[in-house]
Amino acid sequence: MADSMRVVLISFSASGFMLLHDACVRAGHTPVAFVHARSLRQRKPTGKGSAETIAAISESLPPGMDLLLPGSVGGLAQALSGYRTDLIVVYGFPWKLPPEVLRTARLGAINVHTSLLPKYRGPLPVHWAVRNGETETGVTIHWVDDDFDTGRILARKGGVRLEEDLVTARLWGDIDLLIGELLGPALGRAAAGARGEPQEGVDATYAGWMEPDFMFVDWKRGAREIHNQVRTFRFQLFGLRGPFAQVNGEWVTLLRTAVEPADGLEMECADGPIWIIETAPAVPPDR
Repeated sequence: MADSMRVVLISFSASGFMLLHDACVRAGHTPVAFVHARSLRQRKPTGKGSAETIAAISESLPPGMDLLLPGSVGGLAQALSGYRTDLIVVYGFPWKLPPEVLRTARLGAINVHTSLLPKYRGPLPVHWAVRNGETETGVTIHWVDDDFDTGRILARKGGVRLEEDLVTARLWGDIDLLIGELLGPALGRAAAGARGEPQEGVDATYAGWMEPDFMFVDWKRGAREIHNQVRTFRFQLFGLRGPFAQVNGEWVTLLRTAVEPADGLEMECADGPIWIIETAPAVPPDR
């Protein structure tokens, strides 16, 4: 068995931290600090809703655990230098970790990514999988290198269903179960010095931020494309409401649709009908 490691955990939510923390402890390793980014970009004001997230993380902190809230990667590197850590474990951190941060840990950093890399590299892998009509997704744990989500793979497994009628809590629950299954073995491989398997760049796709027009429905597009657009927002797109559509001259938010005959309003798309099952009145933002 590989030696126990001192580990710093970097994540986006209280549940994310506890998922990583519990997996590390079960595998015989010692978390020494949590790191949370209070803004999507460094050196920016604290993000909307971050205060509530920080409060929830604080309330769930294990006894003796430090919580770091850096404003920049430079400050993060300075803060981590005193922890004498063996490994950094990242899950859902919006900033690119530069070499000065990676060097604070003896082995560097590994990242938990919610896709089957190299497919859907980037910040929104599950959202793009839903948007593209994928029927399943998975989890990859890989070494952090000089770019986003390109490092060598320590563990990877699929099988997480993307159901037609997505339920956010159930989907994240399935993803969390898979992370819990994979992280312990991945930590063991990292501790033993495993380099991991290289990614095949030819198969890579990128899951970046959605374009502004994605908030609006264009009835000239296909029914399945529009349906998946609705499913993407229904799944959860960082608290944004959408997509917005004009229906019978009124602006609404589409909450649920179907591509098979259903109890709802039938609308014609480029390639056939879609059925609007649930809406909410809306005032769309300026385009």
